[in-house]
Amino acid sequence: MMARVGRNRPLLVTGTDRGVSLPTEGHKEVDEVAAKLQKYCVDKPVECPLIFGEWDVVYCSVPTSPGGGYRSALGRVVFKTKEMIQVVEAPDVVKNKVSFSAFGFLDGEVSLKGKLKVLDDKWIQVIFEPPELKVGALEFQYGGESEVKLEITYVDEKIRLGKGSRGSLFVFQRC
Repeated sequence: MMARVGRNRPLLVTGTDRGVSLPTEGHKEVDEVAAKLQKYCVDKPVECPLIFGEWDVVYCSVPTSPGGGYRSALGRVVFKTKEMIQVVEAPDVVKNKVSFSAFGFLDGEVSLKGKLKVLDDKWIQVIFEPPELKVGALEFQYGGESEVKLEITYVDEKIRLGKGSRGSLFVFQRC
């Protein structure tokens, strides 16, 4: 399994800021394990009830894919990510939340709410409303709608793997 390679090995991406500080060899190892797990994915994963629930985004092969500019090199200097959570609710709601500490002392979060649409047996599309930003007592929406497409390549009780339409690999661990 991706969560534990062997029973007593820690998550491959633990302590890597969701893959940001993982060396190239580590990314290759994650890709290899993900490719192996893909062979054991259930048929029609988009119809599997295991996709629903609260998931921690523990890895992405492209740091800015989850969290956008907040996870860019400059964004990570200003915004220290505390958690990245995705909630998938039946039948078709997706909520993403990135909580952070700005400048090391000001807590905040960016959240997105979207509608999930099944494209085929493995692919989904989520159309998100404009993001909502909360920093201290301030709370407002900004920007416009956004859209993502994700292939669910593996799901079980603890782990979900996905491949973005631009090739980013995501590893989600059930909260």
